[in-house]
Amino acid sequence: MISRRDFLQVSMAASALYGASGFGNWARLAAQQALTQDQLLQFDTFGNVSLIHVTDIHAQLVPIFFREPEVNIGVGENKGAVPHVTGADFRRLYGIEDGSPSHYALSYDDFSSLGKAYGKVGGLDRVATVVNAIRADRPDAILLDGGDTWHGSMTCYKTAGQDMVNVMNALKPDAMTFHWEFTLGSARVQELVEGLPFAALGQNIFDAEWDEPAELFKPYEFFERGGVKIAVIGQAFPYMPIANPRWMFPEYSFGIRDENMQAMVDEVRAEGAELVVCLSHNGFDVDKKMASKVTGIDVILSGHTHDALPEPVLVGETIIIASGSNGKFVSRVDLDVREGRMMGFRHKLIPIFSDVIAPDPEMSALIEEQRAPFKAELSEVIGRTESLLYRRGNFNGSWDDLICDALISEREADIAMSPGVRWGPSILPGQDITREDIWNVTSMTYGQAYRTEMTGEFIKVILEDVADNIFNPDPYYQQGGDMVRIGGMGFACDVSKPQGERITKMTLLKTGEAIDAAKSYVVAGWASVNEGTEGPQIWDVVESHIRKQGTVTVAPNNSVEVTGI
Repeated sequence: MISRRDFLQVSMAASALYGASGFGNWARLAAQQALTQDQLLQFDTFGNVSLIHVTDIHAQLVPIFFREPEVNIGVGENKGAVPHVTGADFRRLYGIEDGSPSHYALSYDDFSSLGKAYGKVGGLDRVATVVNAIRADRPDAILLDGGDTWHGSMTCYKTAGQDMVNVMNALKPDAMTFHWEFTLGSARVQELVEGLPFAALGQNIFDAEWDEPAELFKPYEFFERGGVKIAVIGQAFPYMPIANPRWMFPEYSFGIRDENMQAMVDEVRAEGAELVVCLSHNGFDVDKKMASKVTGIDVILSGHTHDALPEPVLVGETIIIASGSNGKFVSRVDLDVREGRMMGFRHKLIPIFSDVIAPDPEMSALIEEQRAPFKAELSEVIGRTESLLYRRGNFNGSWDDLICDALISEREADIAMSPGVRWGPSILPGQDITREDIWNVTSMTYGQAYRTEMTGEFIKVILEDVADNIFNPDPYYQQGGDMVRIGGMGFACDVSKPQGERITKMTLLKTGEAIDAAKSYVVAGWASVNEGTEGPQIWDVVESHIRKQGTVTVAPNNSVEVTGI
């Protein structure tokens, strides 16, 4: 008799072959100038349940360029494991042909030239086309939004998330969970959540005063689809008060809450759930650990770390799906659920090539309506870039290098700090930089650009703390994004060392002198979690700098030495 685990492993192999075949076809078809929407959407319908997953859209309503990370370091048990494989190594792992559409979509090499060939990605009107096509094939498919939706653009900031709520409501998801949404402030979050026509989920969102589940959010939602009783359990970002300003949502506490997650799984199973899905914003490595500790979860739809994987990862009897970010991909997962158990699955990570997938007319009109009041502001050209501007990578990206240059110049500082956030589209060399582009990499509700003095010792403490959030071998202690970006200073980081011993060779670049632990330096930065931070908004600082430059060129950043990988 074949075991359930054997079934899953066979399904994993089938999914791998299917995924590899699909990606290979992209390359051949594109080379023949014959890449079509039908081929991108082709899927051999399987089983009796379909899940559709989008996550980390970050308020990107229209098509963009988005470069995947060049450096994504794994530590501990995750060293060398996906998603900590990039570039050519990633392509070899999945059998992706160099120069193919999947090369462009899933890795960083030759991004500028491939971007010119294949064009922009995303756009929620294209996402709507894909979702509608899946629903036409499987009318009772469940659409799930993994969060980081109401954050990341000028229009989202200026409407306090309303533009994204309006558009996502039209897409008709069945449930969502949360992270950056809370930086709108708890009062605004409550107002928006109370008006949602679908489930707002978070088994780990608790009342901070009473340490009880927060009434505004449901731990799970049941669905009857394909003759199957399905439970979707929500997992909001666990580290909200650490990564974002606690004072914006003091009523709530978070955490991973494995024991409560296990209790929720047991509860829904006792109520007859035949398929248990976790809609998660933990981040991929945290989801892998949670899957090893909590039993009874069939599928984890992973968000937060923006990973895009063409195949699921299997942990025990749980499959973990990673669907990328910024509206660049949609995941479809078909499952065969029989006799109360998941017996097999088929998966496809669908790339949203915006020049190939036709926009849904109704969604296009709605998006245009949201953007119309801000059109002149959004489209104003501020400057031009001769460099590829991108974000992502554990230590730096050219967008953040430019932001740090702006902070040093405009705020007359020795050293600049830019947060290691993962969101933000890319711009190809030779393109104009519009105001919208600047907002896409700076928009947040606590964007004041501070100017202060810090001792060399305090700067090292900051770097050590952030490094431990990224490179602690235990995923449950990885509580941040990427490394804080530093301008005006070089340093070395040994990721294999323990906290307090990773950062060395701190050097002030303008003089070449070693940073003196006892000396004070003028530091400019933004996105402080401290209430009452004063300073101009970061988007205004960056705009002023780019206007003065006219055309910007960002030199390669070789000021960070990374060892112990």
